[in-house]
Amino acid sequence: MATALDRWDEEGGAQELAWPLPYEASDLRDVERRVLECLGAALVSEWNDLPTDVQRRLFEHAASGKSHDATVLKTRIARFLHDHKGASGGR
Repeated sequence: MATALDRWDEEGGAQELAWPLPYEASDLRDVERRVLECLGAALVSEWNDLPTDVQRRLFEHAASGKSHDATVLKTRIARFLHDHKGASGGR
């Protein structure tokens, strides 16, 4: 997986400029957290059908949180997406 991430970075997948999220996860109310969980689950279920440029932008945006080490977070997100790529019913 690290090789795939490295290759993606070399293709311009990673951006130098971080896009900070407009909130910290710890600041969210339970209802807001649930909405984001539902949106996230819907996004993951459609991930393989999204254009590659959209996938890259979303990936970079998701991995830009201030409270985590960006490299660790990118690896975790990539692993999650890889492990759940069949979640959309094998489309």
